[in-house]
Amino acid sequence: MAGSSEGSVPETINIKEGSEQKVEKGEKPEGSEMAMTATNSVHRLSSRSQLDLSGAAIQGNFEERDPTILLPNQSDDISRLALDIGGSLIKLVYFSRHEDRLVDDKRKRSLKERLGVSNSNRMSYPVLGGRLHFVKFETSKISECLDFIASKQLHTGGLDSRSWNSMVPSNDNAIIKATGGGAYKFADLFKERLGVSLDKEDEMDCLVAGANFLFKAIRHEAFTHMEGQKEFVQIDHNDLFPYLLVNIGSGVGMIKVDGEGKFQRVSGTNVGGGTYWGLGRLLTKCKSFDELLELSQRGDNRKIDMLVGDIYGGMDYSKIGLSASTIASSFGKAIYENKELEDYRPEDISLSLLRMISYNIGQVSYLNALRFGIKRIFFGGFFIRGHAYTMDTLSVAVNFWSKGQAKAMFLRHEGFLGALGAFMSYEKHGLDDLMAHQLVERFPMGAPYVAGKIHGPPLGDLKEKISWMEKFAQKSTEIIAPVPMAPLGTTGPGGFEVPLSKGNTLRSDASAALNVGVLHLVPTLEVFPLLADPKTYEPNTIDLSDHSELEYWFTVLSEHLPDLVDKAVASEGGTDDAKRMGDAFAHAFSAHLRRLMEEPAAYGKLGLANLLELREESLREFQFVDVYRSIKQRENEASLAVLPDLLMELDSMSEDSRLLALIEGVLAANIFDWGSRACVDLYHKGTIIEIYRMSRKKMQRPWRVDDFDIFKERILGSVDKKPPPHKRALLFVDNSGADIVLGMLPLARELLRRGTEVVLVANSLPALNDVTAMELPDIVAEAAKHCDILRKAAEAGGLLVDAMITIQDGSKENSSSVPLMVVENGCGSPCIDLHQVSSELAAAAKEADLIILEGMGRALHTNFNARFKCDALKLAMVKNQRLAEKLIKGNIYDCVCRYEPAG
Repeated sequence: MAGSSEGSVPETINIKEGSEQKVEKGEKPEGSEMAMTATNSVHRLSSRSQLDLSGAAIQGNFEERDPTILLPNQSDDISRLALDIGGSLIKLVYFSRHEDRLVDDKRKRSLKERLGVSNSNRMSYPVLGGRLHFVKFETSKISECLDFIASKQLHTGGLDSRSWNSMVPSNDNAIIKATGGGAYKFADLFKERLGVSLDKEDEMDCLVAGANFLFKAIRHEAFTHMEGQKEFVQIDHNDLFPYLLVNIGSGVGMIKVDGEGKFQRVSGTNVGGGTYWGLGRLLTKCKSFDELLELSQRGDNRKIDMLVGDIYGGMDYSKIGLSASTIASSFGKAIYENKELEDYRPEDISLSLLRMISYNIGQVSYLNALRFGIKRIFFGGFFIRGHAYTMDTLSVAVNFWSKGQAKAMFLRHEGFLGALGAFMSYEKHGLDDLMAHQLVERFPMGAPYVAGKIHGPPLGDLKEKISWMEKFAQKSTEIIAPVPMAPLGTTGPGGFEVPLSKGNTLRSDASAALNVGVLHLVPTLEVFPLLADPKTYEPNTIDLSDHSELEYWFTVLSEHLPDLVDKAVASEGGTDDAKRMGDAFAHAFSAHLRRLMEEPAAYGKLGLANLLELREESLREFQFVDVYRSIKQRENEASLAVLPDLLMELDSMSEDSRLLALIEGVLAANIFDWGSRACVDLYHKGTIIEIYRMSRKKMQRPWRVDDFDIFKERILGSVDKKPPPHKRALLFVDNSGADIVLGMLPLARELLRRGTEVVLVANSLPALNDVTAMELPDIVAEAAKHCDILRKAAEAGGLLVDAMITIQDGSKENSSSVPLMVVENGCGSPCIDLHQVSSELAAAAKEADLIILEGMGRALHTNFNARFKCDALKLAMVKNQRLAEKLIKGNIYDCVCRYEPAG
């Protein structure tokens, strides 16, 4: 979330070929748009981000075609804001930039040069990494919206934007993009309170632009909803158009979209959300739209609607395909029943009214789709609000009239289409070229909740979050994520009436409500280029749509939580503050689990990998950066101490025996996993070396999945035919300690010995006891002290540039050695989704012809069914009985050695 930050972070931009190589402070090079921006005195948010060029200098190689420019004085928080001000709700979309400081890393520079990673694909203006936030307010409480904008200084470019403001002495000309009727109605109020002008954008333009962006950028944005079941739909952006966008607000507008910027309003109806709310208020005396929806949850429309069965004596009218339960006439029973309005239950009236309007909208929408030959119909607008029965009714209508040929689809961000489109109307907003693999959605505590209740500002800093968790814990309230802002029991910003907690309030149709998180824009992420078919690739192996499966894994995570909290607190010194952080994390993660148990699709499509990543994100949110840091260090040291003896033993073997021993060693060492309850129990029974030796002794073939002989033939060949070595192998490593030191490093050494380049692929961020790319060079450096093969390869791969290692002979003749390199994978989870990997991993993959995925997270929980363009070896010991039964029909501690040749 955008917040105050101290100091500045260097910003990088591109300079095009032919530009001067140095930009002096205050100087405006000829033809430089960048310099023009810096000297522009008009503070207009509709232009690109304002940049502080003072002290600008080229970073890295001056000969590079599009060199990176370092801006040391650029503020680390640049924001843009756009609004959609409707009659009922105000939707905000704002961008905050907050990136880590650049590190002068010689190893990474050397690696990028070797892999050919450059800045040549950058745009001529900055694509800022950062976060896209979504917030809602009730229009009747617009003052709270204005207070929120002012508190974060979004109208001036972001909180603590000293560099920005230093260039702009006055904000008299500040402009914010806005759409909706309120952009006209409240323009004077924004000028008076914030000193900004609202630049009005056309509503239809914004709706379409927002929808097109979501289809392109969010992988699981669209979903169907039938009989209470959500199913996410993968939209191929190349096959998206044409589609019908049905926006259900007070009235209904139907837009035929033929492409980017190509659309026309083809129809509409005045019977929409306003009709439902207006008639509902007159007939039931409800005070709010959400109250009316809640009433419908308890209604029975058969008490008011005339059904086909009422006409035909309880029988179907099968000749024309009408069941007895089909509504023949909405409110039809009121004609002949001798009752007054007060004799009917408000709940039944609300449901009958909801069905009448939804069915009609669904029918008119389908008829327009039929008119233009369109199969995709997307529904949005405040009328839907994530309400299950509304979506079901629209879906039934479209399905019925199309005879199953067309489907009604809905959007997770449906309420923010207009605001997103307004945001994208900023000149060079930087989102046009972003793709789904560059956006990561996260769900911090306090992210706005969409559907039913309206959320105002998200929770702010860590102290505020901890205080919230403690208040809930003191009241023994079972919270469900996300947590609101308001003090308990009061009306808060954005319209909270009471906390969103069980026992305190009935959430409107909780079974259907969807959450919208914070979109993290990460321009450096790419799709893994060696996937056989990225469009059909599904990382998750475990299907959590099975409720029993979901319940089992939730139980596993819940049972592991106390031990994880203990280690998290210990990792921060065991202080009182650390204990408060630990308790807050436990409450927060438990709230997420309860939310997902209630509605598995609340955060989008759910897989086991998403659950495990959510746990790691929750830890980081409460500033537990590396929970297993000391454990990893201790296990690395113990393993490195016995590595020389292991290498000596391996070198004494024949080629055939050594290869088998190496694969056995990887499988045996993979037993060390702090994410496994069975493994944690083992840790209490022996030392790391004792457990490793025990595991090695139990390695007996055949394994449960055993393709070793096929792999051996590819590596060693036969007496008559020796195959060429692989050119480059990517080794996706798993745990610290014995797993990496006694398992994967010896295997990497063997591949290097055979002339194969080796790239060790490790996590960018810590997760459990997994080794990280930051830690690997030091581990390799220690191992290289005892092995010339590793030493020469590590030198050739640039790993020993900064390592604390003494090279005895100082020889430089290793330039011909095949290199050993380390790259980060772009994630911080025990699993890996190859839709989103780091740019350096994607670059390393381009010349790779062998992939080795090791460990339960990367080879079983995810990617067990993945297919690649090159040879792939998947190695893991199964440390969970249920997973063993479901995946390989085996038992705990069974081993998987799955080899899949290219093609």
